[in-house]
Amino acid sequence: QVQLVESGGGLVQAGGSLRLSCAASGSIFSINTMGWYRQAPGKQRELVATITNGGNTNYADSVKGRFTISRDNAKNTVYLQMNSLKPEDTAVYYCNAFVITTQSMGLLDNYWGQGTQVTVSS
Repeated sequence: QVQLVESGGGLVQAGGSLRLSCAASGSIFSINTMGWYRQAPGKQRELVATITNGGNTNYADSVKGRFTISRDNAKNTVYLQMNSLKPEDTAVYYCNAFVITTQSMGLLDNYWGQGTQVTVSS
């Protein structure tokens, strides 16, 4: 089993910054792509950013130039630095990871964190 635990959400004024962290733990053999998704009230969950274990990144157009995803492979942790926040960034942010566990026989399993609330006031 693998657990993803997010932290760093909160309330911030428009134009402010927040940094989210997500630490993976459990029966991990290796982690492939990690990422952040978000879901606003009444909307579908959407991709924010992803990063491969080699450091290749991908961003939603709405956050390019404002958000930066990074990871520390030694700590099995992914980060999301969010700058110039806007009210439309308000959502629950979820961490996601594709993991090969010590029991998965080399197959990738997908895991989600419990989510952390980010609220941006105007």
